[in-house]
This record gives sequence, C-alpha cells and structure tokens, in this order.
Amino acid sequence: MARLLSATLAFLIFVTLRPTNADFDYKDALDKTLLFFEAQRSGKLPGDQRVKWRGDSGLTDGYAQGADLVGGYYDSGDHVKFGFPMAFTITMLSWSVIEFEKEIIAANELKYVLDAIRWGTDYFIKAHKETNALWVQVGDGDSDHLCWERAEDMNTPRTAFKITTINRGSDVAGETAAAMAAASKALRPYDSFYADILLLHAKELFTFADSFRGKYDDSLQCVKKFYPSVTGYNDELLWAAAWLFEATNDQFYINYVSQNAGCLGGTGWAVTEFSWDNKYAGLQVLLSKKLIEGGSGNYGDALKQYQAKAEFFLCACLQKNSGHNIKMTPGGLLYVDDWANLQYVSSATFLLTVYSDYLDSTKSVLNCPDGQVQPADILTFAKSQVDYILGKNPKSLSYLVGFGSSYPTHVHHRGASIPSIFTLNTTVGCTDGFEKYYDSKDNDPNVLYGALVGGPDSNDAFTDERSNYQQTEPTLIGNAPLVGIFARLSACPTSSNQSPSSYSPPTVEKPVGDPIQFVHMISNSWMANGVQQFRHVVTGKNVCGQAIKYVSLHFDGLDGPVYGLNPTGDKNKYEFPSWITVLPSDSQFSFVYIQGGEAAKVKVDKYTTN
Repeated sequence: MARLLSATLAFLIFVTLRPTNADFDYKDALDKTLLFFEAQRSGKLPGDQRVKWRGDSGLTDGYAQGADLVGGYYDSGDHVKFGFPMAFTITMLSWSVIEFEKEIIAANELKYVLDAIRWGTDYFIKAHKETNALWVQVGDGDSDHLCWERAEDMNTPRTAFKITTINRGSDVAGETAAAMAAASKALRPYDSFYADILLLHAKELFTFADSFRGKYDDSLQCVKKFYPSVTGYNDELLWAAAWLFEATNDQFYINYVSQNAGCLGGTGWAVTEFSWDNKYAGLQVLLSKKLIEGGSGNYGDALKQYQAKAEFFLCACLQKNSGHNIKMTPGGLLYVDDWANLQYVSSATFLLTVYSDYLDSTKSVLNCPDGQVQPADILTFAKSQVDYILGKNPKSLSYLVGFGSSYPTHVHHRGASIPSIFTLNTTVGCTDGFEKYYDSKDNDPNVLYGALVGGPDSNDAFTDERSNYQQTEPTLIGNAPLVGIFARLSACPTSSNQSPSSYSPPTVEKPVGDPIQFVHMISNSWMANGVQQFRHVVTGKNVCGQAIKYVSLHFDGLDGPVYGLNPTGDKNKYEFPSWITVLPSDSQFSFVYIQGGEAAKVKVDKYTTN
C-alpha cells in the first residue's frame, strides 16, 4: 500500500476550491474520525493498529454455526455486529473516496480510509459464502445490552443470523450489494483483482435481493428492536442498482432504476431524511450526478424525476422548500430525530457537499421554491452544520470526541469507559462493568477519538452522561459521512475572520409559493392479488397568503380510493372534506389515496379565498 500511495502522491494534481471562511482544522477532524473506525474493529487486530487500548476480540464469531465471521465492526457502544448499518457505513466511506479522493490524498489519509473500507468488505466476503444466503448479524442485542464489559472480555452469546431464499432480507442484501459495488470502484485503482471480487459479490447479492424479495426484520425478529427496516426494501434495490451502474457502467442497471423508478418509489418518495434505513435521498442525488454531467443517454426523463426529488430534499435542508423544511434547532442545527440526531445531520451534510460540487462542475444552480441557491452557498450551509458539530454552537462543545478543548467525556461506549486490558489485565465481568464504570462520574479512561456522539436535543441542550445513550452514544453510521465532508473542507482555503467559538444562528427566510403546495410520501406498501399497492399520504399547505374557503383538486392517473377528501360528480375531482370550512394561511391538511404503480398527480383546479 505504501508504494501505491507514493505513486499516487507523485502524480497528485491539487484542486483549487472556493473559500468558505473555514475556522476549524478539518484535516485534524478527518484524522480523528478515522481513528474511531479502528476503535470499533472486531477480530484479530493488525500490526499497524493505531488505537492502542484495543485488543483482539470476537475470535470465534460464527464458529458454532460452521461459519468464519471473525472481523467486521462493532456497531456503536455495544458489541453486536449489525450487518445493515455496517454495510451503509462502507457505502458512505466508499462514496467519500469516489468523490473526494484527491482531497483525502492531500490530507495524507487515503491509506486509513481504504483500510477502513477493506476491514468491512473482508468481513462481507466471509458473510457471503453462498450465492443466495448472507450472514447479517453476530451477537444478540438483548443479551449484549445486559452486560457492560470490554470486547476483549466478552462472554455474551455470539449467535449469528442469516437471510436465505426462505428467510428473506432484500433490504440488507441490497445495501450490502451497494457497499460492495461502491467499494469496488473506490478500491479499483489500488487493487483491481480485489475490486473484481467485490463486484462479483455485489452482482450476486443484488440478484439475490431482487429475486427473493422480503424485509429482513420480518425474517429475523432479533433486529426489530435495534435496526428495523421501516421503509422496506424498495429503496435498497434501487440504491444497489445505482451503485452497480456507477461501478460498471452496465446499461442493465441504469435501465433497472429507470424502469422501476415509479413502482419502487425512487421518483415517488419526497423525503426529509437520508439514513441507514431510508436511502431515497442518497439514491436521488447519486442518479442526479449522471444527469448533471450530461451522461443520461436515453434515461433523461427518469433521471430528471430523480433529480426533482433530490432537490426537494436539498431545498428542505437549506430551509428554502416553501415551508416543507427540515426542522432546525434555535442554534441552527438540522433536527430530524430525538435519538442520535447527528447521524442524520452528517448524512444530509454529505449530500449537500457532493451536490454543491456537482452543480459547480457545470456552473449550475439549485432552483428551490424559495429562490436560487449557488453551489458556494450550499457548501457554506454544509460547513455551518459541520462547524456546529465541531464547537460553533450555543454550548461551545465539540460533539466529535477528542477534537478541540471541550468535548463529551462520558461516552456511552463500553470500551472507552473501562480501563484497557493492557492497563487492567483482570477480567471485568458482565455486571461488574455496570457497578464500577457505567455509573461512574469519572471521565472515560480511554478517549474515543473521532467518535461522533448522538448530539444535542431540539433546543441545543446536551447532557454528558453515559446513561444518556440517545445523546452520548456514537455509531458507525454517524461517523462514515464525515470522512468525505472533512476531506472536502480541509482542501478549502482558511480564514481567521471568526474564531471557532463565535456563534451566530442562521436566519430562516419565510417561504413563498403557489396557492397550495403538495408533498407526496409513501407510508406503506403491500402485495394484493400479485400487485404491489402503495399508501400515498399527501400534505397540502396553503401558501397563497390568504385563508382558503373552497378548493377543487384535480387528480391525474388516479385509479384507487381517496380518503380525507369529498368526492364530486367528476371521478377525478375532489373538494375539502366537511370538517374543513376554511384553511388559514400557512395551515396544512392531509389526505390519503391507495393504488399500485405510479403516483397520481394532484393540482389545484380552482379555489376561493375569504
């Protein structure tokens, strides 16, 4: 690897990036973020392991069931190896290399990023020894959570779970296919033989996922409490196909995402979340890249629909989506969920960062309902989210452990909270850990460098306690998108006009728009008589500036029942239900319709105001 890196560095062409008034040392943040992945390693640790307080662990994983599942990553503050979020982690690390390879090289971190990817893909190769089967978890979450012990002392059950043609799991198989495909592209310049192996696994896993469809949490009840597949598997099928096209340029895969754009929700879902479970926004941004770069070929119409949904998400992040925006804390942080919110911030910020560069490469702009946004302004907003994480927030606290002078010191993480086996070489038992370390007020004896904790609540409040796992537990999925973001920002010229601790919340502009603006979402799907049916939830917002007392809505392409509106003599037209006598300005209403295939189109036929 050293020779390969030297050769790469010798021919490196540094890119000039626009100034973003950077205040933090993003290169240092990148370096620390990569250390976190080394702290999460399971298995036999390599000789160049930099996190010295960790030791070998999980050395017999899978053996009891006739499989070698040694390796991979522990998910968060526990010792379960969850395949679904682990695969998303590898996909995002690989995407970081694909988009920001030169910046990562400039930061002298390429070896560590590629090592992090390969640590995951080596494990996935072991987990996929049969064409139509995949091991997707090692360890039982319930029993694991009853103990507070080091990975090196672990004595909890290491039961392994797999999906098959009977116990199906298209979501986790699809995500693993995406991870292997993305990794094959990221690693190809450095090991083409290994990349070919990954691509073979990716293709087999995609075919397995698509041919034997089903949700993995229907097959494996053990995952429901921890990583349930709420959005189902449709997004992962499209996501995997998109990454296979990115890795191979095989027209079969772009044809798949085009032909299945409607029925699998790729152009029907307008989302305000990108995560390990919901891939739609990432899928839509990835496919928009082809359109922006001019390589859409015969698939331009479908890709334009994907791009429209991508830009819905991006405009919602930027607070320019005519009121259908992602919530923000008073301090200016995107806020999606009460549990580990920063994972959603990092993934959203990654998409903003790459899309900024996509637009900038063609001198294009983002057209939001509330106005145009320049690529530099998108990057500035992305930087504001990263700067919040690193300490430019109301508490002046870095949520990246070990970065800056003030950061969480009571992380919800077993290994960080208990002295290393090289310091305390006696076994720490299951319950001993709770009594001596979980409830301790002492700082963590091992600094978990680079760990992104769950983060503050909706009012920017944060309590640094190990028991406060919603805010103090780090995850692989939260850290992975940061790699690309920090690399991108580390290459920007810096400015000392502001100190990192100075803080000014962003302003939110008031939305403007048409009389009623609609947001379509799919909340559920099922099979009926061999046809996949979708439950569409439509929210309409009065943005005309006046109260609306009557409306007639016209539907195109509707073939199912509608709930929450009054029918008229025309089967394609509906009116307000009886309980809505007036819709005040800025107020919303919702209705539901059910049908298979493409989503219906809804528009205002006529309306009257007070």
